Amino acid sequence: MSIGTHLGQNLSQQQRLSPQLQQSLNILQAPVFELRQMVEMEMSQNPVLEMESSDVSTEDGPSEKELNDDGFDEEFSRLSEMDEEWRNYMQQSASRSPRTSEDEERRQFLFDSLTSPVTLQDHLVQQLGMADCTKKIRDLAEMLIGSLDDRGFLQGSLGDLSLQLGIPLVDLRAAAVIVQSLDPVGVGAEDLRDCLLIQLRRQGREHSLESRIIAGYLEDLARRRFPQIARKLSVPVSEIARAAEHIATLNPRPASEFVSVPQQYISPDVHVERSNGKYTISLNGDQLPRLRISNLYKDLMSSPGSREEVRGYIRDKIRSGKFLIRSIHQRQQTIQRIAEEIVSRQKAFFDVGPSHLKPMNMSQVADAVGVHETTVSRAISGKYIATPQGVYEMRYFFTSGVATESGEQVSNTSVKTALAEVVKGEDSSQPWSDEDLVQQLALQGIKIARRTVAKYREELNILPSHLRRQF
Repeated sequence: MSIGTHLGQNLSQQQRLSPQLQQSLNILQAPVFELRQMVEMEMSQNPVLEMESSDVSTEDGPSEKELNDDGFDEEFSRLSEMDEEWRNYMQQSASRSPRTSEDEERRQFLFDSLTSPVTLQDHLVQQLGMADCTKKIRDLAEMLIGSLDDRGFLQGSLGDLSLQLGIPLVDLRAAAVIVQSLDPVGVGAEDLRDCLLIQLRRQGREHSLESRIIAGYLEDLARRRFPQIARKLSVPVSEIARAAEHIATLNPRPASEFVSVPQQYISPDVHVERSNGKYTISLNGDQLPRLRISNLYKDLMSSPGSREEVRGYIRDKIRSGKFLIRSIHQRQQTIQRIAEEIVSRQKAFFDVGPSHLKPMNMSQVADAVGVHETTVSRAISGKYIATPQGVYEMRYFFTSGVATESGEQVSNTSVKTALAEVVKGEDSSQPWSDEDLVQQLALQGIKIARRTVAKYREELNILPSHLRRQF
C-alpha cells in the first residue's frame, strides 16, 4: 500500500465584520454600566475625545447628515462649527438634570458600603479559636473545615478521609465533633441524614420520632409515604405528619447563607412612568458621559505648521471619536423606539400586571421599529426596564402564547401565573393531578395539553400532586 500526498485548493467565503461595525454592535448590546467602561477605555486611547458629566439621550440629536458624513476634507475646514454643534447637541439631548453634589455623595456612600462577604471557612475558623481541645485536634478540625463543600458537608466520609490521609479515625472523629459543635448548626456532616440528625441532637431531640424517621426512613419521607412510615413505626399517620412538619424546619444546606454569589446591581436602561393615564419613557443617561471633540486638536489641525503625519493621526482619531458618538446616539435611539413599542403592545401589563402579558415576538417589534430582528435581540440583551409593576428584564416581554376558547392569544407567562394560582387554591389534602389542572385551566378558557401543564409546573418549581399532599 502506498501513501501519497494530495495538494488542492479550497475556495470558501467568509463574512467578516469591520472593527467599527463590531464596536457599534458592542455598544448596542452593552448595558449602561458596561457601556460607560467601554467609553472610558476609548477615551484613554483617543486623545481628541473630551468628557463632561452630563447625559447622552436620543432627543434633539444632530442631523442625519452630521451623523453620517464622512467627508473629512470639508469637515476639517469647519472644525470650530462642528465642535459647537456637538456641544449644543449634548446640551439639548440631556434628558435629566446634571448630578448634584448630593447625588455624588449618595453614589459614593453606596460603593463605600459594599463589603467583602465572610466565607464559611472564615466564620468557622474564628469560632474554632475558642474551642476547648488540644492543638492536634484543632489542627485536624481546621483541615476538615477547609474540605467542606458549599452545603457545609464533608467531601467524603471520615473513614475514607482516614485512609486517604493516614490519620487515625478516632482523631478525625474527635475533630469532626468539634466542627459539628460550631455555628451554623449542621456543618461538618457526612451527608444529609447526618446533617439533620446533628440539628436534632443540638435541640435535645436525639431520641425523638423525628430522629427515628430520619435515621431509617429518609427516602420514604422525601416521597411523603406517610402511611408506610406510620405502619413500620406503629404510630398514627397524624404523628408522622406532625414530625414531618418539624423536620421541614431543619436546614438541609446549613452553609447556604455563606455561598459566594457575585453581587449584581441592576441599573435599568429604561424608565417607564405613568402620569395622567399616559406612560412616559426615558432612558437612563446617568452613567453615559457627554462627549465632544477637543478644541486642542482642532487648533492643531488648523495650525499651518502641523506635519502631514500629525494631521493624519488626528484625522483618524476624529473619525474614531465621531463614530463612537454616533454609535451611542444610535444605540439610545434604538432602545428608545423598542421601549416605546413594548409599552404600546403591552399596555395591559403596565396597567394591571404580569397576568395580562400578551404574546409578542422580536420580529413584530423589529418590523414596527424598522430594524432587523437581530438588532432587537442585541438591543434588549442584558438590559432592564423599570415599570410601575417593578423592574423587569426587557427580554421578559417577548414570549410565545396559547389561544383561549375565545380565540384571544394569552402569553405563556400569563398561563403560568394562572397555573400557580390554581395550585395555590387547591385542597392540600387532595391536590390536583396534572390532568385535573388541565381541566381547571380549561374552565378559565385556557386549553393546553397535560404535558404542557407538567412542563410549566416544573418551571414554576411546583411538585407533583403526590408530593404536594398534606396529611
